[in-house]
Amino acid sequence: MTQTALITGANKGIGLETARQLARRDFHVIMAGRNETSLKAALQQLRAEGASVASVLIDVSKEDSIQAAAGELLQQGISLDVLINNAAVLLKTDQSLSTQSADLLAETLQTNCFGALNMVRHFLPLMKTPGRIINVSSGGGSMTDPVGGWSPAYCVSKSLLNAMTRHLAHELAERNIAVNAVCPGWVKTDMGGAGAVRPVEKGAETPVWLAADAEQHLSGKFFRDMREIAW
Repeated sequence: MTQTALITGANKGIGLETARQLARRDFHVIMAGRNETSLKAALQQLRAEGASVASVLIDVSKEDSIQAAAGELLQQGISLDVLINNAAVLLKTDQSLSTQSADLLAETLQTNCFGALNMVRHFLPLMKTPGRIINVSSGGGSMTDPVGGWSPAYCVSKSLLNAMTRHLAHELAERNIAVNAVCPGWVKTDMGGAGAVRPVEKGAETPVWLAADAEQHLSGKFFRDMREIAW
């Protein structure tokens, strides 16, 4: 039976490549994004490759946008096997927690953390059992690795996303919904920049594995390259 996955930030980068790879695995992929023009172009690109894809406009920084999209899919009778929270921001002015405005941290958290949490809250009624939720995080959010000194608000947001992943995994265990976080590595995307060392295909590899192949009992964990890593 065809499985259905919803991916936020699917109009480019890791989100788009994850959509492509899952479609090749016979998933029906609902691509979510906030830029209608970019989302339409990405949808057409994957359809030209033979993918089974649809799209829905979602600005994850706005809860009313998430709620409206969930209602739209619910009306259509759509249910989800997989939810991938991939959309995120890394602001160019993100350089110092001690000197920059707290507004920058708040803006980053709104998208990277509360956006993901609101996606879970509003799309949970559409989730099948068993189901899978995958939060695209970062090694920058690790509490084990040394602090790198780059984009601290972004890194803090990923630490919070990791913490939320653990708590959601605990809460949703009784529904047999696995919740995990992924570090895709430093990937060549608009966010990662030209100096990044990993191709986008590698960045999408672990989210695709968690969506399609990982054991259902794996939950509340942090993965890189399909291996568990320390928080």
